[in-house]
Amino acid sequence: MTPTDQSTSTSPVAAGYAEALAELEGILAELERTDVDVDVLAERVKRAVELIGFCRARIGNARLQIEQVVADLGTDG
Repeated sequence: MTPTDQSTSTSPVAAGYAEALAELEGILAELERTDVDVDVLAERVKRAVELIGFCRARIGNARLQIEQVVADLGTDG
């Protein structure tokens, strides 16, 4: 979704929103530890950014679909 996602552009970031959210929670738990290696930290933050972008896109798509359903309900009545 972001310009830096070139290496993952051929495969999805996650299978779905729930999977992405669970991985984000795991990353957060890792980052809260005091013994995180700086190289690992950078990679985990990069992955978190990818997952956040994925989740935002999913939420945006869901919102648009819901708005369309609601709009269609208004025209049927």
